[in-house]
Amino acid sequence: MNLAKYIVVICCCIALHSFGQTETSNTLKYNETIVPEKASLADISWISGYWRGEAFGGITEEIWSDPLGNSMMFSFKLVVDNKIKFYETGGITEKDGTLLLQLKHFHSDFKGWEEKDETVDFKLVKLEKDKAYFDEFTFEKISDTEINVYVIIDTGDGKHKEVLFNYKKQ
Repeated sequence: MNLAKYIVVICCCIALHSFGQTETSNTLKYNETIVPEKASLADISWISGYWRGEAFGGITEEIWSDPLGNSMMFSFKLVVDNKIKFYETGGITEKDGTLLLQLKHFHSDFKGWEEKDETVDFKLVKLEKDKAYFDEFTFEKISDTEINVYVIIDTGDGKHKEVLFNYKKQ
């Protein structure tokens, strides 16, 4: 590669990193240089509903409440071979003119993964008409009866990968 092409590639990589884009086309990475996107729960109210899909070799369920009291709450569960693998619970709140997604994980016996006062937080990075990009966590409206959720997960070997959850409204 000649020097000019090499410089263009480096500049593109720096630009993508500066704007928070990860290696995937469906998720964005938040960094402290990003100005939080202005948003309200009305902008993402299309997430509310009872959703079901398949992932991790099983059936996934998410139930999202309508916006109320500056928040939308949710519950999630993964069932494999008719056994609960884990749960999540959490919500999206309006905070300082933007949105914050917070969640906690639980084993099938409801013992928490995170410490008592800890949550896993995802700041809003970008909002589009039918997409809400939180830090490595994206909601995409396909139709009134279908959504995709893209999440970057730790594979346990120091690497990360994007997982797609495709949901149909029940």
